[in-house]
Amino acid sequence: MKKLTALLLTGALAISVLTGCGNTTDDTKDQAVTDAATDATDEAADAADASDAATDEATDEATDEASDAAVESKGTITVAASATPHAEILEEAKPILAEQGWDLEVTVFDDYVQPNLVVESGEFDANYFQHIPYLDEFNAEQGTHLVNAGGIHYEPFGIYPGTKSSLDDLADGDVIAVPNDTTNEARALLLLEANGVITLKDGAGLTATVNDIAENPKNVEIKELEAAQVSRVKDEVAFVVLNGNYALQAGFSVAKDSIAYETSDSEAAKTYVNVIAVKEGNENSDAIKALVDVLKSDEIKQFINDKYDGAVIPFEE
Repeated sequence: MKKLTALLLTGALAISVLTGCGNTTDDTKDQAVTDAATDATDEAADAADASDAATDEATDEATDEASDAAVESKGTITVAASATPHAEILEEAKPILAEQGWDLEVTVFDDYVQPNLVVESGEFDANYFQHIPYLDEFNAEQGTHLVNAGGIHYEPFGIYPGTKSSLDDLADGDVIAVPNDTTNEARALLLLEANGVITLKDGAGLTATVNDIAENPKNVEIKELEAAQVSRVKDEVAFVVLNGNYALQAGFSVAKDSIAYETSDSEAAKTYVNVIAVKEGNENSDAIKALVDVLKSDEIKQFINDKYDGAVIPFEE
């Protein structure tokens, strides 16, 4: 009896042990299934995220392509230009014109003859390098038919310090150096007149020379020199009168160093404004009007003001 009881207890213990082992195995299996399901869910979520990203990228690309397609191509505008500042300004205008559907092609020329001839022949739509007096003179001499389609900028003459830094210090007999060529001398004298140094004869205008000085209260001596030489005597004279490019070469900042310079409403600025020139009859074409409008825009004016430090000034009509 005791043996039977012992056997029964042993069997029960074995069953209990086996039952305990059986529960542990099931729990492990359940945990493994749960982990696998979680991993599968995470992978599915990752796949969904990747799919969404791909979809978003494709959508963005499609939107960009649709936007590009929405800008109707209007054609190409070809312009012949001098390198500085003209071609630089045109390059700044390119992306603005592109947004309007125009492709701007700029070709740099090193001379002042070919840019006019290629516009006259129709090889180019326009050029940008010259002022109106040169344009008129070229037409008269070459028999071309070029016209002004719009004034863009001017490069102002300025009065710069020599041995003195203020016109208030101008003394009797002081010397002021000016360029001796007809165009630039007249501009220099007009600027001196505008600032009260001299008075010119009525009608002297843009052909003025020292012989046209009517009043000279300080008995100023006007020293006429070849344009490139004027800046070199700045340490020997009271003041020098220079155009923008020679001022820069002399190390002057037009905006910071000039005592006075031509204003946009001056006779010289209006006359010597640099223009977009086209063959007569093309000035009102859509392409040329778009080009001129962009070059006269606030964006381009800001670019000119920021880049050239007063040596180039947007023209205001």
